[in-house]
Amino acid sequence: MTTPFLLVLQICLAVAAKNFHLGRSKGGNLGTPMGYHSEPLPIARWFNQKLDHSNPLNLMTWEQRYFVNDKYYDKKNPGPVFIMIGGEGPADPKWMVKGAWIEYAKRFKALCFNLEHRYYGESHPTDDMSTKNLQYLSSSQALDDLAFFIQEMNELYKLPKDTKWIAFGGSYPGSLAAWARVKYPHLIFASVSSSGPLLAKVNFMEYFKVVVEALREKTGDDDCVTQVKLAHQQITSLMREQPDIIENEFKVCKKFSDASPDDVKNFYNSIADDFADVVQYNEDNRIGANEEYRNVTINSICKLLTNDKEKPAYKRLAEFNAIIMAKNNQTCLDYSYDNMIKELRNVTWGGDEARQWMYQTCTEFGFYQTSSAEVEVFGDAFTLDFFIQQCEDVFGKKFNKEFVRNAAAWTNSKYGGLDVSVSRVVFVHGSVDPWHALGITVTKDNDAPAIYIHGKLYILIKTS
Repeated sequence: MTTPFLLVLQICLAVAAKNFHLGRSKGGNLGTPMGYHSEPLPIARWFNQKLDHSNPLNLMTWEQRYFVNDKYYDKKNPGPVFIMIGGEGPADPKWMVKGAWIEYAKRFKALCFNLEHRYYGESHPTDDMSTKNLQYLSSSQALDDLAFFIQEMNELYKLPKDTKWIAFGGSYPGSLAAWARVKYPHLIFASVSSSGPLLAKVNFMEYFKVVVEALREKTGDDDCVTQVKLAHQQITSLMREQPDIIENEFKVCKKFSDASPDDVKNFYNSIADDFADVVQYNEDNRIGANEEYRNVTINSICKLLTNDKEKPAYKRLAEFNAIIMAKNNQTCLDYSYDNMIKELRNVTWGGDEARQWMYQTCTEFGFYQTSSAEVEVFGDAFTLDFFIQQCEDVFGKKFNKEFVRNAAAWTNSKYGGLDVSVSRVVFVHGSVDPWHALGITVTKDNDAPAIYIHGKLYILIKTS
């Protein structure tokens, strides 16, 4: 007889075999599922959520957005409940009608929920995002949101007491899916943790190491990496001697003669982020991806960088940058540090949600993708101090290096980092995804198996 967890594991293995790609850039979200063809979507629902779960004397509440698909749930013969955990982006109702998890919901007669993460999308717990108000934004509060939501839905839907809740999460929600089993094992029966970075690390230098390895792995040689490194060396040399050449090639918004040292660091970081974006979303064919740029993959970019070697490497890199700028509808490359900080200081709702995620990195995780690795393919301009300075400039001087290091240490102590002790969690990672460096990729306990797939990003909810 198949045990409930073996049944969940069968689902997870089947999902993993489908190769669903999902990375995460500065903000990161699921995007839109492949195969969505204007099916009727569930309407947004609102849940009266507690503001501060850590303080029972605080009775303030707010309205949290969620979505439901109860189409396949059979009250006479009830199945499990699937819950997609929201992360650092808006919840998208299209995921309620498409995806492998919906196919399995049909098979197992599951009730499906998608709970949006506090402070993201339209789930606004406070009037604005002032630093004072962001004190209620944390993974711990998000897990408590999840627990309270589950208890209330059990009552609202009059679910049987033996109902099994299965949590799905990818990226930061992948971490939440695992931690939910640690913190609330009596509420969540099992979890699928995809590409979840369980280790909070301030100086995440391994990130670009994996990006470099992905370029090698996908192309089969070192030529692409060599050309990227050569291009950066040429850029550094020309910036000293003939900066106007780089200004013209990269279509920058202001001259380097007017740039501050922080601007220059931001320039190099922007170029490196282009590669991070391509690696994370390599061969992502979901609906919602810009049709014109779906062929922007590791292979296509490396082909651009390694062909036509009569042209200087920096020119070929500039052509790649132009593709990314066009994809993002940019007419010029704005590398201004002050402009970036100004945007991040905006406390009103309706922006790109970068402020919220930065707050979480400064107060919980770090995750700073620095150029501090031994292989300085992308130069060495954006070190840890560059990112810590952003924490201080956006949120205040107390958010310094010591503060951020203590915050990351607290997170690892609270959840266990890579030594987390948990059962009935499936950890799924792909070798191309840089975030696997902070996740569990080797099975330590048969009750918490790891699935590590070479040559892929992570997999969560592959669409049909």
